Amino acid sequence: MAFADLRGNPCSSADRGAHAALESALWRMMSFYDTPLADLDRAAACDPDWILPELMRAGFWLGLTEPGQLIQARAHLDKARRALPAAVARERAHFEALQAVLAGRWQRASRIWDELLIDHPTDALALQWAQSWDFYCGDLLGLRQRPARALPQWDESDPLFAHVLALYAFGLEENNLYSQAEEVGRRALSLQPQSPWAIHAVAHVMEMQGRFEEGASWLRGQQPLWAEGNGFATHLWWHKTLFRLEAMDKLGALRLIDAHFQSDTLEITLQRVDAASLLWRLHLLGEDMSAQCAALIKSWPLEGDDAGYYAFNDVHAVMALLGADEIARAESWLARCAKRALDPADAARSNHDMARGVGLPLMRGLIALRRGDANTACDLLSQVRSQAQRLGGSHAQRDFIDQTLMAAAARSGRRSLGQALLNERCMAKAQTPLTRHWIEQLDSPGLAGA
Repeated sequence: MAFADLRGNPCSSADRGAHAALESALWRMMSFYDTPLADLDRAAACDPDWILPELMRAGFWLGLTEPGQLIQARAHLDKARRALPAAVARERAHFEALQAVLAGRWQRASRIWDELLIDHPTDALALQWAQSWDFYCGDLLGLRQRPARALPQWDESDPLFAHVLALYAFGLEENNLYSQAEEVGRRALSLQPQSPWAIHAVAHVMEMQGRFEEGASWLRGQQPLWAEGNGFATHLWWHKTLFRLEAMDKLGALRLIDAHFQSDTLEITLQRVDAASLLWRLHLLGEDMSAQCAALIKSWPLEGDDAGYYAFNDVHAVMALLGADEIARAESWLARCAKRALDPADAARSNHDMARGVGLPLMRGLIALRRGDANTACDLLSQVRSQAQRLGGSHAQRDFIDQTLMAAAARSGRRSLGQALLNERCMAKAQTPLTRHWIEQLDSPGLAGA
């Protein structure tokens, strides 16, 4: 017999306590205020036979993009499998999607969620998970179009409506629809101030438009809402540090890194990736970040089977290794990633195509630059720029590619390449102190007054 959740979506549990706990878990997933695990434990205690708490536990662990958590995710999916006979079609679709994620077939998972959302557009779980894996795969259209298809079916009084708006705001931003993204993000916050994803979407708009001082002020004004008790805080500190780097305030950036990116406080790979990104950007600006990079890789489990699981994480691991002067280890990491990406027995994984097309040449380019072969670095990095979104992450996160390429162009004397990159940058966003730094490094007087 099918029952329904608060939004009318069919489910296989009639227990009100389980539903209330699951709704709390869903809010935590979308708002990042603490993890959903305690709520899911309560839901399972209320109705031990309900499949959704087990599915949400599995999805939580899978969403961390860490191979070390696959064992836990698989165990929860195995428990969920035993509950499949009593599950409704919507729940079985979630199970199938998560099985695809576990197998590394991330695009297939998003397609399953897409089909589910056609019939159940108010399934917040499908919207949240699909946006996460679209983000990991660099599916820009999915980030925007999926919440756009669903939003008109939502009731604005729904407590999760603002969080769905925030998903849409981020999708608009990643598709360069900046004014719309900012309007939707601000609207989400007017409805629900505790929406860090909406704060994040507006910060991205300001980053992409070169509004670095306004962006810093935006995050500072919202800080009481995201800096304490929120799992997304580290990433928002990353954005705040980016604004200091855009201002060429290296001391300010270093202070934020010291306060919020100490290696012993970083708990998950997603946080270590942010730290590696900041340290590498400072390295490109001439700062010696070797001690900080060494501390970071000491806390990063890089000796197990992590290599080749997710190219975006792999590239950032290489940046940390190179920043710590561990060039041989970076080359070893690259070799392990290449071996896995070229393994025909595992060819269905989304990461393999991502790694072959972008991740591997990008890592080779980073290593070439660190070895002093800036010309080869230019060739390799130029090769991947046009398809960089396939690496996953956001435009702001992938900007390290252009900054590294500008550094390589400056060191190799390839002024025409540097000029082209600067032309593109100055056409896309307001000229910032960071851009002026690269103008000086590339000796481009034609742009100095632009």
